[in-house]
Amino acid sequence: MKRYLTFITLLLCAIASAQNINDVLRYSNEDLQGSARFQSMAGAFGALGGDLSALNVNPAGAAVFKNSQFGFSGTNYNRNNDASYFDGFNNTKLNSLEFNQVGGVIVFNNKDESPWRKLTLAVNYDLAKNFDNEFFVSGNSTQGIDNYFLDFAQGVPFGSILLQDGELLEEAYLDIGAQQGFADQQAFLGYYGGIIDPVDETDDNNTAYISNSNYSTVNQEFLRRTTGYNSKFVVNGAAQYGENLYLGASLNFHTILYNKYDELTEGGFDPTSPNQFTTFDNYLRTEGNGFSFSLGAIGKLNEFIRLGASYQSPTWYRLTDDLAQRVNSDFADEDINFINFDVVNLFEAYNVKTPGKLTGSLALVFGKNGLLSFDYGYQDMSSAKLRPESDASFATVNNEIANTLGQVSSFRLGGEYRIQRFSLRGGYRFEQSPFVSGNIIGDLNGYSGGLGINFGSSRLDLSLNRTEQQVSESLFDTGITTPAIVDRINTNVTLGYTMNF
Repeated sequence: MKRYLTFITLLLCAIASAQNINDVLRYSNEDLQGSARFQSMAGAFGALGGDLSALNVNPAGAAVFKNSQFGFSGTNYNRNNDASYFDGFNNTKLNSLEFNQVGGVIVFNNKDESPWRKLTLAVNYDLAKNFDNEFFVSGNSTQGIDNYFLDFAQGVPFGSILLQDGELLEEAYLDIGAQQGFADQQAFLGYYGGIIDPVDETDDNNTAYISNSNYSTVNQEFLRRTTGYNSKFVVNGAAQYGENLYLGASLNFHTILYNKYDELTEGGFDPTSPNQFTTFDNYLRTEGNGFSFSLGAIGKLNEFIRLGASYQSPTWYRLTDDLAQRVNSDFADEDINFINFDVVNLFEAYNVKTPGKLTGSLALVFGKNGLLSFDYGYQDMSSAKLRPESDASFATVNNEIANTLGQVSSFRLGGEYRIQRFSLRGGYRFEQSPFVSGNIIGDLNGYSGGLGINFGSSRLDLSLNRTEQQVSESLFDTGITTPAIVDRINTNVTLGYTMNF
């Protein structure tokens, strides 16, 4: 059987398993990020404005500024993950420090008698999502990694994954992926990694495979480490009409960098098992850009009540993935280490369309003493799409999205009380699970608080923001079906400084 070789580090594959429902979920929601004041009030700024990060909720909020302003913030991110897997329980903690927000607004007051009282131009950068995270699990599982490779291998002709004369192992790995697809490539990796064998090695037409591992339970250790960000750069224009109406629009530009490193080690097989250890590691890197726009309005019914409404369009992302793998076992080919993280599969670019979002807001302003604010957000996650939809694998994922994801409601409540130059703040945040069943990702609950000191021409703010959520983390897309249950507790401490001009 003849195969045509590609470059050793290049794989262009239209049919890949790297894209799935997790991509849509990863890029469809944003963390509570932004300025310290914004975070301390749980981001409930849809009817308030007057904060650079409030542009993420309602772009009309820029017109509320009374004077030009510049601000920036830095955050310490603390991740605390309690993970259970079969009979094992592990805790993982991670700390990182990021410069997460910077922006400014210029206010142009109209001194003429026109009803257009004010025009503002603003730009703001927010770390919309910080992907830095890590969890570790260990336990005695009834599902070994041999099931992963067997799921891909069954039905693949044995002759189609054999090395050709003079062909290097890493060349064949990339070539099979490019010419035959991801499933055949994983079958190749499982065979030369010594984890599976054909039932009949003398028959090139053999399509049935067996495991080289014997166990009733196998001890597994699994590490998942993610890094990266979804950054959001906002260009905003807003205006005040009359005394009581504020209007605004924003163009939003996203930059994605996401790295996921998975490391699996297995041992504790039966004494008669041919394999006594297996390892399987994966490194996925995603890069790309996205664009969205938002429209909003804020109305003052009187000096006490403000109403807000905004529309956040879908975000259209264009992304590229590259994947590197390595595998080993007692039965592995002697050259298996040549397939490593230097041999990279590059997949064709694809598009993700996340759902749009509607937000309605109400604020009560008690003069100079303080305020209360409430935001309600609605997002239909079942309308998200992977594109091109003509791709058969994407069509399957889109059907899964439509059937398993649902409508998401979110609530944000924030308050501020001022004592001379000091401000005390607090907030609560709730976000519904995106899954109809609510089982895979649980509801999110968040609590926040903070303190602000006004120096007249500048302000210093400090916030503490804590969220809790339970998530079922699948170790692999197939083969190992039992997920790890991870209780995520994220605590962010943010310090911000704002200057008025």
